Amino acid sequence: MNDTHKRALSRGQKGLLIAAAVPMVAFGGAGAWGTYSNIASVFHRSATALGVVAAGEGATLVLALTLVGLTLLGQSSPAAVRIGLWVLPAVASLTGAAVAESTRDAVVFAVTPIAMSASAEGLGLLARRVVVYCTGVDAEAQRRNAAVVQRLAYHRARAANHPDEKARKDSELESWKLAKKVGAGDVLLGASLVDVQRGRMTAGADAALAGMFALPVTPVTPSVTGVTAPLAVEGVDEEGVTPPVTEEDTQVTPEIETVPPQAVTPVTPPSKPPVTLDEIAAVAGVPTPVVGEPLSDDQLVVVLRHLRYSDDPPLSYRQAVAAFREAGFVGGEQRVRRAWGSLMSHEESDA
Repeated sequence: MNDTHKRALSRGQKGLLIAAAVPMVAFGGAGAWGTYSNIASVFHRSATALGVVAAGEGATLVLALTLVGLTLLGQSSPAAVRIGLWVLPAVASLTGAAVAESTRDAVVFAVTPIAMSASAEGLGLLARRVVVYCTGVDAEAQRRNAAVVQRLAYHRARAANHPDEKARKDSELESWKLAKKVGAGDVLLGASLVDVQRGRMTAGADAALAGMFALPVTPVTPSVTGVTAPLAVEGVDEEGVTPPVTEEDTQVTPEIETVPPQAVTPVTPPSKPPVTLDEIAAVAGVPTPVVGEPLSDDQLVVVLRHLRYSDDPPLSYRQAVAAFREAGFVGGEQRVRRAWGSLMSHEESDA
């Protein structure tokens, strides 16, 4: 897990999560109690009813707790756990339908254990979303993407090098089917792509508006009376009419050769080398930001400060964000905006 992505749940969010989890647990327990009552009404033995509940809802509860525990640890769940969450309640349903004395009872006995399966799946999904929100790591999506990419690599190699032509064609078709599954269901990937496209759209809109509202500027020269007038084009008066040619205009004025004064080469003071990103990070006391890796809030401020003063005059927020995206740095829109606000507040306090 990366510490830069850790976020804490607010008190309201914790209250809503508890309010959502309590009904799930309650309905799962109600399903287990219903199964116990159904089996006890047929066999009239509590031990038999408890055994059926333990084999169905009890085992499902164990798998549900395993799923939640692994999710909270940031790990993906094995396929056996995910399959068991539906197979075990299905076995309990079939058992209830088999021991029922009538068709009506069979339907009721078969539906009751499904409550535990739905509760387990709901708790697992809720725990997974909490982990993704707090840590920025979606272990389940990473597991699926890793499996898809591994199969895609195998079929691409098989399509290119397998000696059997039919096998090559089959792998080529399978590769295209797998390609559309890469990144499917990855919330973080979708958010990152949205941030990148938002930055590009912002830069494009800024360029389009700049082109629309850029007005041509007419150069002016100071006159003798101190009033500026536009530069006149040779051979055309101010009203755009070409005056007639007179004899004075045809006379050639001899050119007087002038001796230019001794040329003096101006001395340019040595320019100060630009401050690098490594130097700014060292002054701020944070690790040097790396392109493509998640950044902390302090590293975001360092990167934005470096980009803002990389040109003269300093870049605006939109220009800095566009440069941020083009350079390949990673950061959500809200975090970048907060870092920019922190940078501006520091500049105002320094001023």
